[in-house]
Amino acid sequence: MARSKTMISIDEKIAKAQDAVERAKNKYDSAVAELKKLMEKKEEIKRAELIEAVTKSNKSYDEILAFLKK
Repeated sequence: MARSKTMISIDEKIAKAQDAVERAKNKYDSAVAELKKLMEKKEEIKRAELIEAVTKSNKSYDEILAFLKK
């Protein structure tokens, strides 16, 4: 009889552990999605700043490209 209780106890612990892992994975996936969104927003801001700097520059397109290719 003790063996049956032990197996039930282990099965319950396994179920709890699986549930904890699934919750942690969902939290991880959510955090990764938020990180990706924030990184994309940062890149968007950097691109806008670069375009603004080029627009305000008194350098020509060719001068800017030559400088960037150095």
